[in-house]
Amino acid sequence: MPVALVPVTVSEFAFELELCAHLESHQPGIVARQLGASVAEPGGRILDVVCVEPGPAFEERLELTSASIPAAAIESDVGTGRARYWKDAFDCHPDRARRATERACEIGFFERDRRKGREYVRQVARYPEWDDRIVGIENKPDLERPGDLEAQLRTDVSLALVDEAVLATESYVTRAHLHRIPDAVGVWRVHRNDDASTLEIEIVREPTPLAVDESGIEPLEYQPGRTEIAVVSPEAKARRRRRIAERAYGKGWRTYGFPDCGACRADDSSGATLPYCERYDRVVDASVECGPSCPGYDSTAALEVDLEAERDRRTPWVAEPAGKRRRQSGLDQFG
Repeated sequence: MPVALVPVTVSEFAFELELCAHLESHQPGIVARQLGASVAEPGGRILDVVCVEPGPAFEERLELTSASIPAAAIESDVGTGRARYWKDAFDCHPDRARRATERACEIGFFERDRRKGREYVRQVARYPEWDDRIVGIENKPDLERPGDLEAQLRTDVSLALVDEAVLATESYVTRAHLHRIPDAVGVWRVHRNDDASTLEIEIVREPTPLAVDESGIEPLEYQPGRTEIAVVSPEAKARRRRRIAERAYGKGWRTYGFPDCGACRADDSSGATLPYCERYDRVVDASVECGPSCPGYDSTAALEVDLEAERDRRTPWVAEPAGKRRRQSGLDQFG
């Protein structure tokens, strides 16, 4: 149930959106948020913000599809040449293979051909290994309320799934804070003007590149006096990194909504359009904070904001690439 808003300093949600808007405006590549970054324990670690810096094959990826391509489809034996019977092309559970096949056809990565009641598939283009570097950012605007921050950052460093790990905060960073943060983690202090339309990042400490090409250690469970761990191979890390890059590409960071409240306006002062509450003078999370339980709630139709069009306009990501047109012609051809 939505909870009543109270005037507070910037929330982690608002901090995250405003940081994403700033990063999107000041660097090339793809910015996304809330992505899984575990290997042995899916869901065990969620990165607040991910920046994927593109490599030489990025243009090929832009032309392919706007959506995330399923990992099973990429890792299958489906190629761009002769079409293969879909069941013979996957080394995974048939249900997962079926879902991956359907999704890959839907988004235009596969095209299908039916012969004598059997379905054959092939790639419309070879998958490009398009990502270069991945930076994971943990947001903690208030270091006086750290939560599990230290354990999260130690996991990022020991697993070394991302090329660099960074902590972003609004707090003044003391020596005591730095001593509790792993040495390899970079630290940014984020400064804002009064209306949050402009951010400035002060680099308190540069991150140290992590060993993404080597085995990593993923903590699984902490017990008194011992920690359960998993050793993660370089190959498993490489597969997860590709999945992170693909998820970031398809998802981006504009995964929020706008409340059905007259007190909220679409604020684009940061360069990106965010849900801004006039009553409490801050960005709000409509799915959690807004609703009839809020004393300032003013029921009205929710704002209609085309966030996908904004992403297409402001970033390298392409909403309607040529690949979708190739998919349609392929489906027409094979019936």
